[in-house]
Amino acid sequence: MPKRRNPAGTYELAGRQVNRMGYGAMQLAGPGVFGPPKDRAQAVAVLREALALGVDHIDTSDFYGPHVTNQIIREALHPYAQNLTIVTKVGAVRDDKGAWLPALEPADIERAVHDNLRNLGLEALDVVNLRIMGDVHKPAEGPVERQVEALAALRERGLVRHVGLSNATATQIAAARRVMPIVCVQG
Repeated sequence: MPKRRNPAGTYELAGRQVNRMGYGAMQLAGPGVFGPPKDRAQAVAVLREALALGVDHIDTSDFYGPHVTNQIIREALHPYAQNLTIVTKVGAVRDDKGAWLPALEPADIERAVHDNLRNLGLEALDVVNLRIMGDVHKPAEGPVERQVEALAALRERGLVRHVGLSNATATQIAAARRVMPIVCVQG
């Protein structure tokens, strides 16, 4: 099937050309991004339709649900199209009431990468964004070097291909870039 024309154009993400319009999978989980969706079959159908309409990159995280969103992505799309880029996040967890909690120790980051790998059904993650949790709702200054070094080690082991940042300040972006290349930054 010919690729749909994309009037918004493309940009480079992690060494690939992707359409400017991607799909943010956060709302595939239940209310408040917690628990399962009301209609799982509809969530699967939404993902399949997004790709049919030309979406070639998905933003997700295993802390959405938790685990629910990545499991739905796997159910809907695995085995993944070669041109699909999945960008996931680490750096937070959810408690049993749904609160967002920082999970920024190197062991937390490694555990989150393995959770994402397992629930997405992948051997390596295309892009992992470090969600900096100094403030849940907006960027706040604080060190990021230990976390980025943990991701660099996971990249060296072949579990992560590229690293980005989420909820970062300009100072944190500069500090992370001193440790390793950063391929994207999201708000």
